[in-house]
Amino acid sequence: MLRPMTLLTAVALLLFMPAPKPMAQDAAKNPVKATAASQADAKRLYNQDCAMCHGDNGNGQTELAKDMGLKLGDWSDAKTLAGRDDQELFNAIRNGKDKMPPEAEGRAKNDQVWNLILYIRKFSSPDQGTAAK
Repeated sequence: MLRPMTLLTAVALLLFMPAPKPMAQDAAKNPVKATAASQADAKRLYNQDCAMCHGDNGNGQTELAKDMGLKLGDWSDAKTLAGRDDQELFNAIRNGKDKMPPEAEGRAKNDQVWNLILYIRKFSSPDQGTAAK
């Protein structure tokens, strides 16, 4: 008798639970606009926290990355980030990924991480190299 009641309760919960809200269409869009000052700050943050593995130009070919056995994407190639939206990149930076540690909020505020994403995307721009200068 207990099993049918458990099953009935589970079915009732599923039927009457509110449907999850769909993610907003623009949730993956970067909410910041690049300025000279924000990109200078992004460059500082990148050089401090990212370049040691991802390289000064974002190609992922550093001695540290090789020593750690990392196969990092080449951000100087536009195809590498083409299929990844800014929200996905934000989540990877903020939460960490594989051997990459998270960028804690105490170390970089959300706007700084969003600007960092804009900076990283510049590595594959036609005027390649301006981000790293």
